[in-house]
Amino acid sequence: MSPQWNVEATRLAVLDQGLALIMRNGYHGTGLSDILAAAKVPKGSFYHYFASKEDFGVQVIAHYIDPFIKQLNCCIDAPEHDALTALKSYFLSQIEDLQSKNFEGGCLLGNLMGEIGDTSEAARAALKEAVDRYRDALEAGLDRAQREGSVRLDKTARSLADLLIDAWQGALLRMKIEHSARPLQRFLDEILLDYCAS
Repeated sequence: MSPQWNVEATRLAVLDQGLALIMRNGYHGTGLSDILAAAKVPKGSFYHYFASKEDFGVQVIAHYIDPFIKQLNCCIDAPEHDALTALKSYFLSQIEDLQSKNFEGGCLLGNLMGEIGDTSEAARAALKEAVDRYRDALEAGLDRAQREGSVRLDKTARSLADLLIDAWQGALLRMKIEHSARPLQRFLDEILLDYCAS
């Protein structure tokens, strides 16, 4: 086992534990000592992996969004489904996952947009990059769906993808206060399925 592997494995462990804590307690409610204790990493070693807590937050954002984009791309690229069905399947899986967590946490991106999106330029840039990457993946799926004839053509795939993100984030916030999947199901029924070509 190489030292380089150990460094990367430790960095990922700190990101995993920090992500879980931030989802539960918020960015400002999560201290470095809490993160290091959860990751079982000595207190003095944090700055070996991250330049600052702000840098850690930036890396957590990318660490968080990567699996969602990978899952979304896998759904869209699956040959057994048309693109619109794949998008619906992806969002249904997200709803099921949120239900299994009793609607707690929501979306880290949305949470951090509200908490630090306008107070940290580094966080704002990282959040924008994450949202743009997610939008680009949705756009690719919607573009394919338009070419397949299942999604309306009166708006560009990018415009439709932007609207999906905005509506999904709003539904996630409503979910948190209603403690219910109803806002997410409304998103699916009234936004995504409204994209169907007539």
